[in-house]
Amino acid sequence: MTKPKDPFEQREAQKYDNPIPSRELIMQVLDDHGSPMTSKQLAKNLDLDQKADLKALSNRLKAMERDGQIIRNRRGGYGCVSKMDLVHGRVIGHADGFGFLAPDGGGGDLFLSAREMRAVMDGDRVVARVSGVDRKGRREGSIIEVLERAKTNIVGHFYLDSGIAYVIPENKRITQEILVPTEGINQAKSGQIVTVEITDPPTRFRQPVGAVVEILGDRMAPGLEIDIAIRDHELPQQWSEAVNKEIEQFSAGEVPEDAKQGREDIRNLPLVTIDGEDARDFDDAVYCEKQGDSWRLLVAIADVSHYVKPGSALDESAIERGNSVYFPNRVIPMLPEVLSNGLCSIKPKVDRLCMVCEMVVNTAGKVTDYRFFEGLMLSHARLTYTQVAAIIDGDESLRNEYQALVPHLEQLHALFKVFRKERDQRGAIDFDTQETQIVFGENKKIERIVPTERNDAHKLIEEMMIAANVATANFLIKHKIPTLFRNHEGPGSEKLVDLRDFLGSLGLAMKGAEDPDPRDYAELLESIKDRPDSHLIQTVLLRSLSRAVYEPGNIGHFGLAFDEYLHFTSPIRRYPDLLVHRAIRHIVQGKKMSSFKYSAQDMAHFGEHCSGTERRADEATRDAIDWLKCEYMQDKIGEEFDGIITGVTNFGVFVELNEVYVEGLVHVTALGEDYFHYDHVNHRLYGERTRQIYRLADKLRVRVVRVNLDDRKIDFELLTSGDAGKKSGKNAGKNSDKKSSKNSSKKKASKKSGKRKNK
Repeated sequence: MTKPKDPFEQREAQKYDNPIPSRELIMQVLDDHGSPMTSKQLAKNLDLDQKADLKALSNRLKAMERDGQIIRNRRGGYGCVSKMDLVHGRVIGHADGFGFLAPDGGGGDLFLSAREMRAVMDGDRVVARVSGVDRKGRREGSIIEVLERAKTNIVGHFYLDSGIAYVIPENKRITQEILVPTEGINQAKSGQIVTVEITDPPTRFRQPVGAVVEILGDRMAPGLEIDIAIRDHELPQQWSEAVNKEIEQFSAGEVPEDAKQGREDIRNLPLVTIDGEDARDFDDAVYCEKQGDSWRLLVAIADVSHYVKPGSALDESAIERGNSVYFPNRVIPMLPEVLSNGLCSIKPKVDRLCMVCEMVVNTAGKVTDYRFFEGLMLSHARLTYTQVAAIIDGDESLRNEYQALVPHLEQLHALFKVFRKERDQRGAIDFDTQETQIVFGENKKIERIVPTERNDAHKLIEEMMIAANVATANFLIKHKIPTLFRNHEGPGSEKLVDLRDFLGSLGLAMKGAEDPDPRDYAELLESIKDRPDSHLIQTVLLRSLSRAVYEPGNIGHFGLAFDEYLHFTSPIRRYPDLLVHRAIRHIVQGKKMSSFKYSAQDMAHFGEHCSGTERRADEATRDAIDWLKCEYMQDKIGEEFDGIITGVTNFGVFVELNEVYVEGLVHVTALGEDYFHYDHVNHRLYGERTRQIYRLADKLRVRVVRVNLDDRKIDFELLTSGDAGKKSGKNAGKNSDKKSSKNSSKKKASKKSGKRKNK
């Protein structure tokens, strides 16, 4: 039999010493055959008979099955999932026992009943068949096979009751209790927080079984909330023996002399780092000078790619982590400290290897030229945002202390003002959001929560980094090399319909018809900034936008109003940036594009993975912060606070307390003696009889009535309404109902999504 021609033979030959048929070829053979094939049939069709080839084929089939591309039936035949009317995706559990299957390829979720969820847990990857539509119009799924178990270790409360030991998971999306046999208790005491290893996953007929592998301690132990978040979200935090062995070569903490050779020496240029007072690693430095009518700007980034080689244990560890995770008072770094706080930290007065983006910027704020090179630098000062802002404002003491640097800082500030003007002209969106910082007292307990203030120095560094990111995107597009872009899409059609209906109810309109651009958002934000409800409008505008993701195909960044954008500036803490640096190095060293290690398919895999680790980090830090805030509010039960509505759902309103920056719920039953209806378009609840309205950004006065540490929930009761609870007028509810009915066909999908979210 003639072996079929593999369209990706060259790619496979670059990856493996003994190339095997590509996934694409295997899918093509299965597709052409028209029915499932056994591994022996595939091997014969692919003309494979050597023992090594058969083993490689078996491994590839297992990987394709794990990734949901093919499925193996009970007779041992492999078939394409797409041809078998099956859906593969990830399970999203719900605290009430049911769940959803989010398809890998996008599209509408499948509803999974509590019965279907018995055999799986939140995060598992499964193959399911669409089994019907329930009375709510949701597609229902029936699980055919579990492809991958998401969690092997689970954190939870250990209990011993009448001789029966079990663990209740911290993750409320996992509703099964985990049984622990006597031999698996391992000295755990009832009430303690433990990590349990799943030894037998759940089935339709049996609960999961596990063994205690770690005792974290009592619930109120200082710092336990971060330990729980780390384990609950399975954040890697230990370095492997292979990594520890590799980093021994960096123990001296100094750049070897041979590593400095062949680099452009810019140690004479007064580059400086500008960071927060509590920063521990410094991965970017800047320098600016005026050249005629233009500026010469250098953004130098620690050259992580020199130390972390593809395929090394360090690299594999960095891939697994994806990014550093920043908890309050603690960091889980992407790279070991000898690099993140050592050789890849641009400390003052020491030689450092760097990758440099040098730009020429005109008076209109446009980058007219740029180049990249491998550099050798020396930071002339470690400055803070506060210091730089004071120097710019004329602080004589600091200007004298940093006299030699003042002219360059002033040029940086002059260029910043030009960049900001250009930013406004291109229509980048600036949301005025308030960030906070947790201040700890004794025993790692919250002392207070304070707002953080951004001065011109923060914005200055942000603009310089953005300029370098855009130049890098242009550079890699020009050289047609695979990379990861930081894509940010505009509003989807459903969100846009709801947004326009909401604005219309306030007598407002946004330009751009069915396809608004960033400038339309920016102009609307500028026009409403003096309105009393500006905070409400801004919140709704912000929520209409999607989350930025890493992808190999460039679609631009909507929020920043750029046609191309990626991340170049933090390879010390983001793996996509490290991939970008490797692409730049490949180009500046004059290597052929065909010899670049990564393909577009590889980048797609990295993009999906790193977007996932970014979400994982956000969820873990949010869990830890929510727990800390609940603990902080425990001794404030009964106290009264003023607050603002930050979220509206069909079960109540979320209120953030002024000057405390803690959020809790006023349940719908506590809003008054009335039936309240949820108007998702206008982000409000309105009373059927009283016509009282509670909507986003309304002010309330509330009392703290309950704090639940286990569920990380705080409950308030309503005292006075401030500017909320206003009567909407005799026909307001009716008008809203008519409007909703008129647009029901347009909003059907978004209403379904809202129902799922609010359950």
